[in-house]
Amino acid sequence: MAGLVLEGGTFRPIFSCGVMDALLDNGIEFPYVIGVSAGITDAISYISKQKERNLLVLEKYRNDKRYIGINNFKTDKSLFGLEFAYGTVPNELMPFDMETYKKYTGKVRVGVTNCITGKAEYMDGMEMDDKYTMLRATCAIPGFFPTININGTPYYDGGIADPIPIRKSMADGNEKNLIILTQPLEYRKTLNAKTKFAANRVKKKYPELANALYTRHIRYNETVEYCHKLEDEGKAIILQPKVKLNSFEKDVKVLRQTNEMGYEMAMDKMDLIKELIKK
Repeated sequence: MAGLVLEGGTFRPIFSCGVMDALLDNGIEFPYVIGVSAGITDAISYISKQKERNLLVLEKYRNDKRYIGINNFKTDKSLFGLEFAYGTVPNELMPFDMETYKKYTGKVRVGVTNCITGKAEYMDGMEMDDKYTMLRATCAIPGFFPTININGTPYYDGGIADPIPIRKSMADGNEKNLIILTQPLEYRKTLNAKTKFAANRVKKKYPELANALYTRHIRYNETVEYCHKLEDEGKAIILQPKVKLNSFEKDVKVLRQTNEMGYEMAMDKMDLIKELIKK
């Protein structure tokens, strides 16, 4: 079985959306999809077969203060308008096709980070509720989102504990994988001031989560190397942008260009992707 593995990155996965639109145009439905943060959130529209939905949402609402803006801290305790992004948009303004989504016969795994243990957990995406709570959890960036509670347990961004969940995909039986990264080939993560700030904010209440933040760059870089090792062994295809992307990109023209980059790169590798999913 072949898996589709998705890195997050706020608005960087608009690149991944281009890849997934190319898959839809070629009638390719992966039987297993796993990801974290915006990577898996965007993949939900791939599973519902709604081509360009993610791009259209960003083009229309990226610079809408209801979607992202400091005033949302007053109502949602978040930079993002949680009720707007996960309620008004999918239910009213840019409807999500839940009916088609629920017909998917494969497996969807939504990576989240348990705040108490600091460990990754993988929720069954087919059990998603109508408030998209697990998607809120996987995108909950410390400092920008509140913790998201599910069954009494607080969660944060899935990318903290497992930024590229390739090992989980393989453990679940996927010997071949299409891995979509949202950083360029030469990128390696460092422990920066923003991460230190986030870790310091949570360490009193969630010490294990703070440890996960402090060590995230180590796990990330090691996993990138592992992904490329798999590619060298013929066990994976990696698609990643040619240039560094801005996680909080405001220019919708740049967002569309990034989406087109992903689409074109996937089309260039489409024969290889078709062979991958056959095996």
